Amino acid sequence: MNINPARQHFAKHVVIAAAITMSRFAVADSIPPLTDGMVPRNLDELWGGYDPHEEPLAAEVLKEWEQDGIICRVVRYQVGVFKGAPAKVAAFYAFPKGGAGLPAVLEMHGGGQSASLDSAAMFARRGYAGMSLNWGGNRLNFGRANETYEGPQTDWGRLDATHPPQRNVANHFAGVLTPDAYTLDSVESPRNSNWYIVLIAARRAITFLEQQREVDPERIGACGHSMGGKLTTNLAGIDSRVKVAVPSCGGSGVILDSQTDLPGCGKSTPTALELSCIADNAYIPRISCPVLWLSPTNDFHAHIDNMAWNWRDVPDDRLRFSIAPHLNHRHTEEHAITQHLWLEQHLKGTFRMPQTPEIELLLESADGVPMVTVAPDESMPVKRVDIYYSVDPHELTRFWRDAQAEKIDGKWRAECPVLTVNQPVFAYANVSYDLPRRYRDPSPSSGQSGRDTFAISSRVLSASPARLRAAGVKATDKPEMLIDDGARGWHDWYLLNWDHPPLWSAFTRKIKDTKWRGPDGAKLSFEIRTPTDNTLVVKFICNEWGVFDPGKPAIDYTVVKELKGASDWQTVTVSLSELVASDPRITAPLANWRTVAELCVSPNGETVKGGQTVKVNGKPWAGPRNIRNLRWEGGDFR
Repeated sequence: MNINPARQHFAKHVVIAAAITMSRFAVADSIPPLTDGMVPRNLDELWGGYDPHEEPLAAEVLKEWEQDGIICRVVRYQVGVFKGAPAKVAAFYAFPKGGAGLPAVLEMHGGGQSASLDSAAMFARRGYAGMSLNWGGNRLNFGRANETYEGPQTDWGRLDATHPPQRNVANHFAGVLTPDAYTLDSVESPRNSNWYIVLIAARRAITFLEQQREVDPERIGACGHSMGGKLTTNLAGIDSRVKVAVPSCGGSGVILDSQTDLPGCGKSTPTALELSCIADNAYIPRISCPVLWLSPTNDFHAHIDNMAWNWRDVPDDRLRFSIAPHLNHRHTEEHAITQHLWLEQHLKGTFRMPQTPEIELLLESADGVPMVTVAPDESMPVKRVDIYYSVDPHELTRFWRDAQAEKIDGKWRAECPVLTVNQPVFAYANVSYDLPRRYRDPSPSSGQSGRDTFAISSRVLSASPARLRAAGVKATDKPEMLIDDGARGWHDWYLLNWDHPPLWSAFTRKIKDTKWRGPDGAKLSFEIRTPTDNTLVVKFICNEWGVFDPGKPAIDYTVVKELKGASDWQTVTVSLSELVASDPRITAPLANWRTVAELCVSPNGETVKGGQTVKVNGKPWAGPRNIRNLRWEGGDFR
């Protein structure tokens, strides 16, 4: 009979534990004190000698029930003993009833959130053992109205690795390595970072999964969103038991101020200890398992330029990308589904993801216009190829232009003209494929709503202004008054709450792009159709992320348009003079369009009347939602 080594190791410790007093584990710290006060200076020193199997987990099943053929549990295990006190983390754990030899997935939530029963159950429905870790310390909940869990919760003992901090005024997730009452060390140390402490919890969660009788310990994957995305990246870099990883909106690493040749805005100055022990930069080169990078183009937490630079040496054979255009910190359906396809491939062997599309950014041409070429993997039928490029160095507010790719001689090609050679060029491509029917899940908890395609992305390429000039690139593009004719629907926008007729919103950064930025004195016009009387809030987000005035907040300017129901298109016109600031202290209208970073239209929103903020509750929008001929009228380009 084959005996699982991890379980055999655990059983040995159970026997040993029975032969000695448990007081040993209540006193002896899991992490030994510093030797001669010397703090770790790299990952080898930080993690060397740590064994996540070493101590008993003291795992507890706090609650168990069955739903829809799935066994669901609230569990808690001991992370370790720190400063003489035990630290315990709770989690949701679920698996198909009667399951055996199952692959398992560990999910880590984002900042300020808590473990998700829906996520653990979703993985169980897909044939995995799913574990959602409650590392942040917020109270567990079942995600259902009037149903809460009141039993034992995550308890970090004498540390405070909660998020947001529940006891500590210092945020030890934000690069704070200095000591205080809730840190492991009494001197500045990377072991004072909560990232380190939570990674210990994640490694112990892998040990928990290894020891479950229904789990195959050789098939364990990890995923997580936002802060959970960083944890996923770092866990994959430090623990070889992770066989596949999907970081979502986290784990991009940092670009240093000294790397001045790199275009983009996401540069920072971490300390030497942060860079060598805490930053993703230290962990990414150590990742050996397959990784799917799942993040949109404009994510505030996982900057796309940082990702392009720090993941550049991870080979294509174990790395895929799925990058939704225009979004921040969320995904479209055809990108979100790739997480499940990637897990299916590497934990079940039931799917084969196409290879990363090959992309080239060609700067030298006879007419001086940059060209992008893309060669997708055609092992599956290709439904669509979209080539995106941008000339905006500010990655959070960057508009990604669709370059209108065409297939020529077996490759997709698109020209990328520029208005000036004093701005960088960024480019990437999305390739959409048919989603096999067995992976189409119409259930709301899947987040897929019957999506019939999935999309993988190329690497992100860039060229600095110096490279453009050296290659002889010419400024051949011109400003345009027509922003969006509507022929491609909402292709240049991103949509939120689209299934809620009174709450839907459509956003675009297109009017921030210098090609479509409003001339001074111009009016914005568009045509819209609504069969019933309704209200439309037109909002302009200025200085978003401090892009035009660093250190200053973003300010919204709005105008509310009352629309009469009609079967035909009707024109809506917005002038600068009628825009009202969201801050009641600002009484002057918007002076020009130069600081607008984003445009939003919605039947729902806020405005200011009589110095007071007023809620605008639009009616449910009947019929389809479309606009066309978004354009500037009048004004003067300077």
